[in-house]
Amino acid sequence: MKRSDRYLIDQINPQESWRIFRIMAEFVDGIETLSSLDPAVTIFGSARSKPGDKYYAMAEELGGLLAKAGFCVISGGGPGIMEAANKGATEAGGQSVGLNIVLPFEQRLNPYTNIHLNFRYFFVRKVMFVKYAMSYVIFPGGFGTMDELFEALTLIQTDKIKPFPVVLIGSDYWRGLLDWIQNTMLKENNILPEDQAIFTIVDSPKAAVEIIMNAKV
Repeated sequence: MKRSDRYLIDQINPQESWRIFRIMAEFVDGIETLSSLDPAVTIFGSARSKPGDKYYAMAEELGGLLAKAGFCVISGGGPGIMEAANKGATEAGGQSVGLNIVLPFEQRLNPYTNIHLNFRYFFVRKVMFVKYAMSYVIFPGGFGTMDELFEALTLIQTDKIKPFPVVLIGSDYWRGLLDWIQNTMLKENNILPEDQAIFTIVDSPKAAVEIIMNAKV
């Protein structure tokens, strides 16, 4: 064995190898728990939205409408928009899933899930979001919401997943981003004109459900 090879082996932290099994365990738990779900819609949005806020009320309405239409509702399991969507689904008698992430602040499992999992790793959780969803609905939110939005757009754009509706709610909130996509990204040839059709912006839960129902047919 060469000295350089021995050096590399000596530098391996045994804990790194065991982490693989924790990652595998999260995938196994997720697949076993979620594989029997009804057709599902994953809803994202700010954890900081409060009951009584405009978008909290809309997310709660959306969760109820989807449950009544026979869809399972999946959220990140935390407060804010996630809580509202789960609340609406649960109170309508539907499947309400929370895929919670363990964080040092802000994130806690909301009380409106009837199926829930806790994840340590963001990337495993994100696989579960997209694997079991036939649509994404994105409410106003922060960096985490943008992360989920652009990952979905990228996966659809690159044909890594079958195209599904990506619906953004709140034209006032998303207008600046849409302007930048059209006037900067598209203008500088960083996306194609048809890439703009991957997502749709609406202003009501009913409009979002209509798009999702049409895609299901």
